[in-house]
Amino acid sequence: MLLASGGGLILADHIGFAQIYLILSAVMLSGLAVTLFAPEPKEALDTPRTLSEAVIQPFLQFFNKRDALWILGFILLYKMGDTLASQMTTPFYLEVGYSKTEIGAVVKLFGFWATVLGGLLGGALILRFGIYATLWQFGLLQALSTAAFAILTHTGANLIALMGVISFENLSGGMGTASFIAFMASQTDKRFTATQYALLSSLMGVPRVLIAAPSGMMASTLGWEPFFFTCAALAIPGLLALLRFRGWLRVPAS
Repeated sequence: MLLASGGGLILADHIGFAQIYLILSAVMLSGLAVTLFAPEPKEALDTPRTLSEAVIQPFLQFFNKRDALWILGFILLYKMGDTLASQMTTPFYLEVGYSKTEIGAVVKLFGFWATVLGGLLGGALILRFGIYATLWQFGLLQALSTAAFAILTHTGANLIALMGVISFENLSGGMGTASFIAFMASQTDKRFTATQYALLSSLMGVPRVLIAAPSGMMASTLGWEPFFFTCAALAIPGLLALLRFRGWLRVPAS
């Protein structure tokens, strides 16, 4: 992630994109080598033996549980605004006047560590306050951090302002992702963890592929500041769906 995002953008100011893609392709070969030589894990005693055990039974068990459709709807909605805004941040930075090197160094490299810190902090707060409370808290922070991008429309290519907005956005995003993953993991049956978590996590990616498709047209039509405010407002449906889980989605505080 660091090499492809931050490193790639920094290199783009010095060499062509064709060379960058060749470098990244060569780096990916190292991952293939590790995979080829990695030992196979020991097979668990309850490993599914048939298609029914691996797919059909897990799906039936999930959809028979309480509020199954609400859970799926919440997963689709919770990060919708954040995802929509993230599709357009790089074009936004370039239009504001930041160089590719500045974007790579601040947004990608510096922002990466803010995300890691947010994930660690989010995990600690989940243990203290529980999943339901932190989904609310982090969801509101994500919405505010999305709206904060509007500040950059007034500051111009100011690196201090960029670092402040990126720190806030990535920190809150890391915290939100931690509680979101904890929520999805808590909704899986231990007998069918792999299949059910695959179902939930794949839905998490749907907004990035489909809902975010018109993001460029929205930014062009609305302008950058209204666009980011609109993305922030899109957090509201997910938070309202969260009300459905009040009373049963709890993790005891430690």
